[in-house]
Amino acid sequence: MDDAYDNREPKITPCGQTRREFLWQSGAGFGGVALLDFLTRDGFFREAHAAEIKGAPAGDPSLNPLLSRAGHFAPKAKSVIFLFMFGGPSHMDLFDRKPELEKNNGKEATVATRAGESAKGKLLASTRTWKRYGKSGLEVSDLYANVGECADDLAILKGCYADSFAHGSALIQMNTGSVRLGSPSVGAWTLYGLGSENQNLPGFVVLLDQRGGPISGAPNWGAGYMPAAYQGTPFRSMGQPIVDLSAPAGIGKDRQRSQLDFINELNRNHAHERPKETELAARIASYELAFRMQAHAPEVIDLSKETEETKTLYGMDKKPSEDFGRRCLLARRLVERGVRFVQVYSGGGGTHWDAHDNVNGNHGERCAETDRPIAGLLTDLKRRGLLDETLVVWGGEFGRMPTSQGNGGRDHNPHGFTMFMAGGGVKGGIAYGATNEIGHSAAEGKAHVHDLHATILHLMGLDHTKLTYFFGGRNMRLTDVHGNVIKNILA
Repeated sequence: MDDAYDNREPKITPCGQTRREFLWQSGAGFGGVALLDFLTRDGFFREAHAAEIKGAPAGDPSLNPLLSRAGHFAPKAKSVIFLFMFGGPSHMDLFDRKPELEKNNGKEATVATRAGESAKGKLLASTRTWKRYGKSGLEVSDLYANVGECADDLAILKGCYADSFAHGSALIQMNTGSVRLGSPSVGAWTLYGLGSENQNLPGFVVLLDQRGGPISGAPNWGAGYMPAAYQGTPFRSMGQPIVDLSAPAGIGKDRQRSQLDFINELNRNHAHERPKETELAARIASYELAFRMQAHAPEVIDLSKETEETKTLYGMDKKPSEDFGRRCLLARRLVERGVRFVQVYSGGGGTHWDAHDNVNGNHGERCAETDRPIAGLLTDLKRRGLLDETLVVWGGEFGRMPTSQGNGGRDHNPHGFTMFMAGGGVKGGIAYGATNEIGHSAAEGKAHVHDLHATILHLMGLDHTKLTYFFGGRNMRLTDVHGNVIKNILA
C-alpha cells in the first residue's frame, strides 16, 4: 500500500499549495482589508483641501474641484501671471550691475561651476549701459529700458538660487518645487487651494512661445499626483484656442448637450458607488468645462475689440515683440475674467535665453521680443486697477555665470540669479538681496525656489505649510518641508 501510494503522480494544488494552505493564507489577508477599512473611516487616507468649496453639499468637497473657495487668510492677489524666460537670463546684463566685474574684466578667477566643483575662468563684464529709473532709482540695463520705466512697481530679488544646473530639472524645480518629475506645478497648487472664479474657462492657462515649448514639456504645468482638473491648459494665441475644442461637424449644441447629460448621469451613478474616486469628479467637471469653453474661449483670444493704442502698448505693432505682446495681452484678458494662474513663456524649440555664446546677441533678441510687452502688461494692469490684485512674476530657471564661455557667452548658474515680482501685495521700487561682488552666488537676502513659492502662495492667501495633499503616505507640500515667505518685499 505504501509503495503504491509513493509511486503515484503528485496532485495538482492551487498556486502550488494544498487547499488547506491556500485557505489559511487567503484568510490571513482579511485582517489587512479590515484594517484598511478602519483607517479609511478614521480619515487617514482623506485628501486635505485648503477650504470647503462654496455651494458644495457638506461632506462632498469634490463635487466640482474648480469651484472658487476661500484661502487660509485674506489674499493680496486674486491671480498670478508668471512670465517665464526659458533658458536662463543673465542677471548681470539686465538687473544686477557689478562694478567689480567691470573693473576685473578678463582676469582669471576660480569659481564654483555648474555642479559646484571649482574651476578657473576669465571674468566677463557686461558691456551694457545702465540707467536709474523712477523715484526708487533702481538700476536697469538698456536691454530692458521699457521695463525700467516701471521700476517703481518692481520688487527685484537679486539673491535667488536653485539646486540644479541642468535645464530640464531646473525648469521642473522652478515650476513644481522639486527637481524630479511627478509633482504638481505651482499653478496646480494654487488652483487646488483656491479653485477658479470663472467656471467657463480653465483656472490655469499656459501660453507657449510660437516656436515651441520648454524642455520637460507638460510636467512644467502638470498636476502630478493631484486630479487632472488642476493641471494647466495650453491656449493658442490665434485661431482655435484649444485643439479639438469645437464640436464635430453636424453635431448641434442641443444634441451635444443631450449626449453630455447622458454621459454625466452614467458617471454620477458610477461615482455614487465610489465616493473616494475624486478623479471621476474631475472628469465630469472637465466635460462640463469643455462644453462651456466652446462658447467662451474663442471670445478671450478675439482681440478685435482692443484698441490700436492698447495693441501698440504691448508691442504688437512690430514683429520682434508681436507674439509675446499678444500673449501678454491675452494674459491680462484671462485674469480680467477670473482665471487664477496664467503662465507666459518666452523661448521654445531651439530659440531661448540659453546664451552659451554671444550673450549680447542672444539677449538683444530676447529682450527685443519681451521688453515692450512686459512694460505694456504692467502699465495696462495698473491703469485698469488690476495690478493691485494681480501678482506678476518674472524669471527663468536659473541665471548665468560671471565667467566667459565660448565667444562672449555665459554658462548656466543656479548659485545666484535675479527675479522680480510686481503688484498683488508686493512693495514697488525695491531691490532685495544681492549676489557676491562678481555676481556668482547669492550672498544677502537669499531666496531659494521654495521661498519664492511660499511667497506666491502667501500673497494668494494660502499658508504653504498648511496647503497639503495626501499622497504616498504623507501630506505633500509645494515647498516640501522647506520655504519661508520673503516678508521684506511685502507691502
